[in-house]
Amino acid sequence: MMEKAILKVAMNSQGVIGRRGFLKGIGLGAAGLAGLSFTDLLAVHAEELRKKQMSCILLWMAGGPSQMETFDPKPGNANGGDTKAISTAVPGIQIAHGWEALAKEMKDVTVIRSMTNKEGNHQRATYQLHTGYAPTGTVKHPNFGCVVANELSDQSFDLPHAISIGGGTIGSGLLGVGLEPFVVQDPKKPPSNVIPPVSELRFKRRLNLMHNLEMSGFVQTGGADKIKDHTSLYKQTADMIMSRHMRAFDLSSEDPRIRAAYGDTAFGQGCLLARRLVQVGATFVEVRSNGWDTHNELDIRKKTEPVSAGFGSLVADLRSKGLLEKTLVVWMGEFGRTPKISARGGRDHFPRVFNVALAGSGIKGGQVIGASSADGNEVKDRPVQVNDLLVSMCHALKIDPTKENMSSVGRPIKIVDGGKLVKELFA
Repeated sequence: MMEKAILKVAMNSQGVIGRRGFLKGIGLGAAGLAGLSFTDLLAVHAEELRKKQMSCILLWMAGGPSQMETFDPKPGNANGGDTKAISTAVPGIQIAHGWEALAKEMKDVTVIRSMTNKEGNHQRATYQLHTGYAPTGTVKHPNFGCVVANELSDQSFDLPHAISIGGGTIGSGLLGVGLEPFVVQDPKKPPSNVIPPVSELRFKRRLNLMHNLEMSGFVQTGGADKIKDHTSLYKQTADMIMSRHMRAFDLSSEDPRIRAAYGDTAFGQGCLLARRLVQVGATFVEVRSNGWDTHNELDIRKKTEPVSAGFGSLVADLRSKGLLEKTLVVWMGEFGRTPKISARGGRDHFPRVFNVALAGSGIKGGQVIGASSADGNEVKDRPVQVNDLLVSMCHALKIDPTKENMSSVGRPIKIVDGGKLVKELFA
């Protein structure tokens, strides 16, 4: 009880413990916590976060989706092309046609139309949107999802803490191989090679034998660090394939009506798998949709409709199961597209203005934040930088964005370097 009282006083408005709050809290009960260090108190707080079972699902639109063909249509303007605007469940908010399924769930979704950045290269922008940092040759910054897993995951959970569905993603970087995202290429099929070829007893005996061989040989020749990583990976793999939670990957056991609502597409079924995974305890899941690099044509309904069905069903499904309030859902790509349609009938890279959509985990739905100009060339109101977005995502998940992780060369790296909270996102 004493520890909880001190934690309550020590937490700041974001639910994060700072040193000033720590000292204030210790003043209430120093006699009872004489042996509790600041690090120990942080560990207690981390455990409190894990008990909340908060999670994050990132819907990643690889290639850079056009804002005009998604959530910032410009009908009546030459730059708007043939895209029509449709009404949503929130009066006054319109989005592009092809997103009808998501439009029904707009009461729980917020769109930021004033995202702005400078990175117009796919690889660099993808890295930055996933990590908050521009790529460098000296530091491997961790995927934000790996950071979330590091901060919030239950260490006893026997599936990977970070999972990427539909392809690979940015890795765990300086956080180590233990948080490397587990990749599921096809959500419609359970992961392959996860059934032990022998009995559980023999499987464990083989693992022990391998470990003993490594410890008695390779580690003696200076390979201790590699053995540590190797052992960690093998333990994670062994725990996973023996876990009862592996049933979450089998979509055939899902209610057929719910499965149909998500759509019989890789992305739709990936969203369903993401819901099933966070429901059993996964902390971060990324679902990837490819093919948004529309240089040559703008007929992207074949992309928007499956993503709309998956996104909309995910929000509705999480809400119906009581999971939306503790699951942050983020839809985004690496940048937007040029307002002016090119001679090839498409749009090119355009980081100056793009949009992002968020739902769940304290996000105040049913609103639009910021605006672009009538022709879409500039941010007209309330510019939001990439680090502002990541700080706000941290706030939604009750993670301290200023916390530092140490690189391999002893350099402290903040979870987010700078950035300001987008207060309008929260009620």
